Amino acid sequence: MGMIKDFKSFINRGNAIDMAVGIIVGSVMTAVVNSLVKDVMMPPIGLLIGGIDFSDWKIVLGADSAIGIGAFLNSIISFLITMFAVFLVVRIAAKAKSKQPVTTHACPYCQSTISNAATKCPYCCSAVKPVENVAGEESDLEKGVKNLTKLAGVGVSKIKKVAKIKK
Repeated sequence: MGMIKDFKSFINRGNAIDMAVGIIVGSVMTAVVNSLVKDVMMPPIGLLIGGIDFSDWKIVLGADSAIGIGAFLNSIISFLITMFAVFLVVRIAAKAKSKQPVTTHACPYCQSTISNAATKCPYCCSAVKPVENVAGEESDLEKGVKNLTKLAGVGVSKIKKVAKIKK
């Protein structure tokens, strides 16, 4: 019973679900990236280097063995494209995240980080004035959604006016 309870708490933690989603998205993304490299990027590169099929580059070692340099280069390019795509997703997610209010500041005497609500520094015991929390800024995504909502509202009101005039 203890193992089942531990397994249930492990699954419900969220990390396992996040990991599973990441693996599924990664496996789907692999097919997209492989197609992008093989079907979109490699033909122009092959054309630039004289029409040679890049994936067929090999160093022949003997009658039945060869080093597949082209396949290896395809894998490197796939890796770089994948990492760039991950970078873009993480960057967009970071911009979309709301900025949290600042709740700490430096003590003016010892420069230790203390709470904004503190009246006495816990490190140097100096009396300090409480500082008001600075509100977090809206994320770029939130600003964009508000702007689109405003534009949509203006557009809808214009459409309503046109509809009333035509009646």
